[in-house]
Amino acid sequence: MEGTKITTKEAASKLNLTPQQVRNLCRYDKLPGEKLGNSWIINEEEVEYYKSNNSCGKTEDKKLSKQENTNRFKFNEPIALSFFTGAMGLDLGIEKAGFKTLLACEVDKASRKTIIRNKPEIALISDIRDYSAQNIREKAGLTETDEIDLIIGGPPCQAFSTAGKRKGFEDERGNVFLKFIERILELQPKYAVIENVRGILSAPLKHRPHNQRGKEFDDLEFQELKGGALLNIVNTLRDNGYGVSFNLYNSANFGTPQKRERVIIIASRDGSRLPYLTPTHSENGEFGLPKWTTFADAVNNLTSDSKNHVNFPEKRLKYYRMLGPGQYWKDLPLETQKEAMGKSFYSGGGKTGFFRRLAWDKPSPTLVTHPAMPATDLAHPEKNRPLTVEEYKRIQQFPDDWNIEGSLIEQYKQIGNAVPVGLGKAVGKAILAHMNDKVPIQYKDFKYSRYTSTNDRSWELNIMKIMNQYKMVI
Repeated sequence: MEGTKITTKEAASKLNLTPQQVRNLCRYDKLPGEKLGNSWIINEEEVEYYKSNNSCGKTEDKKLSKQENTNRFKFNEPIALSFFTGAMGLDLGIEKAGFKTLLACEVDKASRKTIIRNKPEIALISDIRDYSAQNIREKAGLTETDEIDLIIGGPPCQAFSTAGKRKGFEDERGNVFLKFIERILELQPKYAVIENVRGILSAPLKHRPHNQRGKEFDDLEFQELKGGALLNIVNTLRDNGYGVSFNLYNSANFGTPQKRERVIIIASRDGSRLPYLTPTHSENGEFGLPKWTTFADAVNNLTSDSKNHVNFPEKRLKYYRMLGPGQYWKDLPLETQKEAMGKSFYSGGGKTGFFRRLAWDKPSPTLVTHPAMPATDLAHPEKNRPLTVEEYKRIQQFPDDWNIEGSLIEQYKQIGNAVPVGLGKAVGKAILAHMNDKVPIQYKDFKYSRYTSTNDRSWELNIMKIMNQYKMVI
């Protein structure tokens, strides 16, 4: 396209972006430009075309006047701010439902590159602890009076994971969780969504080492009881006027080809309690819904010659060659089991992740951050290799053209940590239904996960029983 050539600085002024964001748009072919030396020049007509077809107006390092902000934010979609964004799985989901994400917050370098690569125009900040509520509004291009429809985030979950030390809020990552709650209350969005692992349902507010428990020690204090961390979060939100509901959801019930279970907390500023998410699938077609999406469904038409995968060591491949789709170490002959498992053969637990091949006709197990760790193997049903990055993306429902940046291990980690897009979409649809006073479809006695007492109502009843045992009051 011929026409007037302008600089990135001039284009930034027209688009209400920073020069760096304009360079990102050019670098990733979102905005056609020509690179001359270390600079870019752009046709003014291309800038105007981009402006007319995109909701511009996010900034990182420039504070706009109140009048400029007021004029700029005329979105047709409700707006969202994203924290602990990662590879943007949750963001993609809520955008599919109808939200517009204005700002992302992420400290991981590889994840930041992924965000910039795919959403070069978005406002991007780093550590949430380094930004006040006012700073965040400025970075997103919002005034003090602009309404925020939704804040979403999955704070680091290791502090609450059942596989870790579970120090909860004593852990540095737990403190980041509390900072997130603070920012929600300061920014006052209409809705807030908090995603986390199942372990948060039973994590204490304060951890007491197991070697300091027993008859010879004092009774556990309130802060040391199971569930104290989540109770603190829920009570803090409710004390500030938010209605809260939560549940443990198996993402397979929302079309994801993966049996991944995550706690989703939804808070509403108007004080009302939102219904649970509406499932789109069921395991065996219960309630007239489609059956769970399988691994075969997910990788259908996916090019099979990808080399983007780690490898199993030869000593483990010996056993994989003896296993078929859906099998694992227990499907080996007994003596071979002992040889393959070594000392682990005699340890407790199901050990279902050892020498595990995925089944074609079932959803994938929960994706982990490395598919070739001995206890959490994720091997292809037939090929003698772990899952590829491309297969990981399909399982988490990322678009094929969604670029995951960083090393191979960093790519696995980003995808493995993400919220499945289908689950994110269900969250967005639930909130939009509530915003528009629509009653969502509910299926009585639907089994959202394999565990019991994991929704807010049954969970709180159990917490009350525990508190009564210790003669405490919630």
